[in-house]
Amino acid sequence: VQFQPGAQVVMVSGVDNAISLFQVDGKTNPKIQSIYLEKFPIFKACFSANGEEVLATSMHSKVLYVYDMLAGKLIPVHQVRGLKEKTVKQFEVSPDGSFLLISGIAGFSHLLSMKTKELIGSMKINGRIAASTFSSDSKRIYTYSENGEVYVWDVNSRKCMNRFLDEGSLCGLSIAASKNGQYVACGSKSGVVNIYNQDSCLQQTNPKPIKAIMNLVTGVTSLAFNPTTEILAVASRKMKEAVRLVHLPSCTVFSNFPVFKKSTLSRVQTMDFSPRGGYFALGNEKGRALMYRLHHYSDF
Repeated sequence: VQFQPGAQVVMVSGVDNAISLFQVDGKTNPKIQSIYLEKFPIFKACFSANGEEVLATSMHSKVLYVYDMLAGKLIPVHQVRGLKEKTVKQFEVSPDGSFLLISGIAGFSHLLSMKTKELIGSMKINGRIAASTFSSDSKRIYTYSENGEVYVWDVNSRKCMNRFLDEGSLCGLSIAASKNGQYVACGSKSGVVNIYNQDSCLQQTNPKPIKAIMNLVTGVTSLAFNPTTEILAVASRKMKEAVRLVHLPSCTVFSNFPVFKKSTLSRVQTMDFSPRGGYFALGNEKGRALMYRLHHYSDF
């Protein structure tokens, strides 16, 4: 589930081979359209930085689908020259819209041009990649390994600027960088979320987290900062209702979410904040996307 960066639209996709777009009005949220991808159970779908394209990957395919929203056209990218991966699943889009990062097997990540979908270069870590993210200025990439190590890459030179062990982590699962360039959050298999100052991740060989969030007891599979960097959402798909909202910079957990009387959230697979923080959406394993209105923020 993801909000479109430029319009009041939310996109929902899943293993039913469909990408659906809904108009967000906060009341009925009518469906605009569904794009059906034949024999293509969607692993991940994501808007381009300008919101004009939707990119989608599948469970067992090396095809990357690009849906051009303006032309209403579906373009399959069958083979990227120089990319020797059997499947293309996990990917990230840079905030400035220039790059596409594909996580491969055996510790390789591949940097592609967003415009041409051509390979620019590859980077390799020790062990397997658990998660990757771009810094907010798109100049750096953070790669989090399954061994709990974080690698910081310079996008232009594709050289490793720093690497450090995420404190107390035996197995990495998720990573996120805040929109204002201040924080990096790492979620591990033990349920701990470490929040770091981004500067310490760049300069220190053994950075200490500002705070370790211990509210989840199963592996942290999703992390999302809101646009103003005042909230960090943390979730685990391993357990029902395992989602928390953390206030920044105080690093305290909001006590009024989730509402425990109603077991509606179930297992959270994915989450996103709208461009100006007024809405928060969660997708669960039952194929439901739940949208919440955050009244502290006046608009979408």
